[in-house]
Amino acid sequence: MGNAASRALPSESLNAVLEKVRRGKRVVFTNGCFDLVHAGHLRVLEWAKGQGDLLVVGLNSDASVRRLKGPRRPILPLADRAALVAALKPVDFVTWFSEDTPLRLIQRLRPDVLVKGGDWSSDSIVGREVVKSVVRVPLLKGRSTTGLIERIVGRYGSSPSAK
Repeated sequence: MGNAASRALPSESLNAVLEKVRRGKRVVFTNGCFDLVHAGHLRVLEWAKGQGDLLVVGLNSDASVRRLKGPRRPILPLADRAALVAALKPVDFVTWFSEDTPLRLIQRLRPDVLVKGGDWSSDSIVGREVVKSVVRVPLLKGRSTTGLIERIVGRYGSSPSAK
């Protein structure tokens, strides 16, 4: 499927690619900020890939992350997050969206399966009415970007070189 950079595409381009490669395949979609990728992210992506043939990950744009997580996020800009997520083995394609929810992106890409973390209640999953099925993934306890940031700040304070 090419190198990681070739698999991170704007949604318009990705939609055209999916039209060519999706025939007979089950397309799975999941989304998130994926800021400071950790083992919890990898677990969700591996689980998601197991639900179909092609895994598409939708990333929140930097502005979207700031609106959802606060003015100091994301830590990594969209280009870096997209490159990192696209390089992960379970991921076939990465795209992004600027809204607070991925609804328009899901409507455009029309995946078969929508995968979300188990912390989302079934009735609150955006896009559930667009897809054929929704799968909730059990979360890996103690793994979150917020927790990772808190550990870094706790160990290093405001100076990354503090001992």
